[in-house]
Amino acid sequence: MAIKRLVGMGLLLAWAALLPAWALAGGTAKQDRGKAPTTKEAILLVAFGTSVPEATKAFDAIEARVRESFPGVEVRWAYTSKVVRDKLRKQGKMLDDPPVALARMLDEHFTHVVVASLHTIPGEEFHDLCRDVEALKRASGSDTRRLVVSWPLLTSRARMETVARGALEHIPQGRKAQDAVIFMGHGSERHPADSAYAAMNYWLSGIDPNVFVATVSGQPQLKDLIPGLKKKGIKKAYLMPLMLVAGDHARNDMCGDDKESWKSTLEAEGIQVECRLRGTGEMPEVVNVWLDNIRVAYNQLK
Repeated sequence: MAIKRLVGMGLLLAWAALLPAWALAGGTAKQDRGKAPTTKEAILLVAFGTSVPEATKAFDAIEARVRESFPGVEVRWAYTSKVVRDKLRKQGKMLDDPPVALARMLDEHFTHVVVASLHTIPGEEFHDLCRDVEALKRASGSDTRRLVVSWPLLTSRARMETVARGALEHIPQGRKAQDAVIFMGHGSERHPADSAYAAMNYWLSGIDPNVFVATVSGQPQLKDLIPGLKKKGIKKAYLMPLMLVAGDHARNDMCGDDKESWKSTLEAEGIQVECRLRGTGEMPEVVNVWLDNIRVAYNQLK
């Protein structure tokens, strides 16, 4: 991991070294002598990415909302996952990682850029993104007011409560009060921001005592919930992703036929399972939180 990080930073600095003189002079757009500086704004949407075609509709919905909210502002994408980018490249779809995407934007004379985090928690990937942006600022001499990172989804009590209530709006209508609903988060076993999932479990179960959150690689895990489900006499559970898209984790780890999937695990405990493959990027109430975060960052550019 550390070696990959050093390689990535080396590429970032190499890109910055190739930036034109206007960037090194202070990040203002190229201009003719005697003319006022030209403002050129952009929003770079940053996500882990997905290679699942059905999941990209969440990205399409978010992009449409961003373009509607920020008319006249260029909107682009960057994926942090090299695995996803490589898969897409084989399909003829080229996506940059955030450092390369930002370097391209500076090279195209963008003067004001919001780096919009579409992460769920302020975890490892988000902090890597912040470090990349800071490195580019230092290397290019960009004005710190002109390159701003927006917050991820679950970063305050108010945001968590809004997301909880928004996600509950998308529980299947056929669900009965005695049925459980379990949201799958990704989790982060090495980062303290993983605690956001426990906080979301608190908020959701506080609104509805049979709604829970568990994670793939953090805390709490599905095994931690099962004793409580059995004690409550739960006979049916709805599984939903607490992730931007219903990608590989949702389709395989959550609802796959493998014996270790959440679906198979619960069925082995005698609990009937129904899956709802709809990411938070398809929930307008949740997307509103990301949009608000982008709007705050955009206003900081002024």
